[in-house]
Amino acid sequence: MTADIQVTRALFDEVMVPNYAPAKLIPVKGQGARVWDQEGREYIDFAGGIAVSSLGHCHPALVNALKTQADKLWHLSNVLTNEPALRLAKKLVEQTFAEKVYFCNSGAEANEAAFKLARRWALDTHGEHKNEIISFAKSFHGRTFFTVTVGGQASYSDGFGPKPGAVLHAEFNNLDSVKALISDKTCAIVVEPIQGEGGIIPATAEFLQGLRQLCDQHNALLVMDEVQTGVGRTGKLYAYMNYGVTPDILTSAKSLGGGFPVGAMLTTTAIAAHLKVGTHGSTYGGNPLACAVAEAAIDTINTAEVLSGVLKNEQVFRECLQAINEKYQVFTEVRGKGMLLGAVLNEKYKGRSRDFFLAAADQGLFALVAGTEVVRFAPSLVITEDEIREGMRRFEAAVQQVTAA
Repeated sequence: MTADIQVTRALFDEVMVPNYAPAKLIPVKGQGARVWDQEGREYIDFAGGIAVSSLGHCHPALVNALKTQADKLWHLSNVLTNEPALRLAKKLVEQTFAEKVYFCNSGAEANEAAFKLARRWALDTHGEHKNEIISFAKSFHGRTFFTVTVGGQASYSDGFGPKPGAVLHAEFNNLDSVKALISDKTCAIVVEPIQGEGGIIPATAEFLQGLRQLCDQHNALLVMDEVQTGVGRTGKLYAYMNYGVTPDILTSAKSLGGGFPVGAMLTTTAIAAHLKVGTHGSTYGGNPLACAVAEAAIDTINTAEVLSGVLKNEQVFRECLQAINEKYQVFTEVRGKGMLLGAVLNEKYKGRSRDFFLAAADQGLFALVAGTEVVRFAPSLVITEDEIREGMRRFEAAVQQVTAA
């Protein structure tokens, strides 16, 4: 009987593959920006499941969508389509540059589909020689072998045998480094508008505009990975809208489902035509439950009130972090936009982001890291100002804990 199983952190070590090292606490309940563990201790959530819980925990609109759809239809194969998937796709098309949508389960799957589509488009339209993908150092695009190879962090892709070929890495925000690599062999440039795992590093407008021009000059596709920046996190539905640069392919996940697994690849009709029947697929892609929840998330987030609130919340975060830094002198800058922010540690605390992450949990706050030098914040887009200030009081206590050690 499962009711007889005693669930503790030790059970993880007993039954789970050891590729994660989770904290000792086990959350059991969430509401809005707050979470409670098995002992009933409350935490403020500035992590959002790594930029996933876009509307916090158990938002009524998402709960209602899930419950309503759960009484109707859970799953179909893609031999059939379904109403929630078509409604969601229609709304994504209406609100973005895209004309066609492909659904899957995660950001990695969305990027896998995007990279395969770019290669297939190039093969069909230009020939076998046009297969190189240019990505960037410190980038992150998922954990499948293809996506982790395109990602610019060798520590994630090393040790698994021969890597997929024809993948080149330039320097982020350095157009000259791209010009040195791009050629008629290039089928796509893949870029995050804000590098997430790489340290919350925003692209400059000039850089993204330059990439668009280079792609046009070399008949290559511009692929924007908006898995972490998408669905309202930067104050626009998608971050590309802040730059005046339109991609050929865009990937979305994380905040798209507000906590329910779903991913999407968006593109144009002409490019989409190269994924003909049978060339790619996903068993759970377009799942009615996932798409019903994602539709509710889009409807709730894509409003002037929520999107403007994201930018107001950013200013509260920055104000609080500045006050903490004036007192403790631990950061060099705060990078990012909207509810995707990174506090960069100074030379004295360089390499110690995990210490701040752990101290925050001690003080009743969920935070994140982005590498060893950045403390990352990616909370609910609708977190209240009172919750931000309470979370920042706890973060200050964590900073004090680290600096006093």
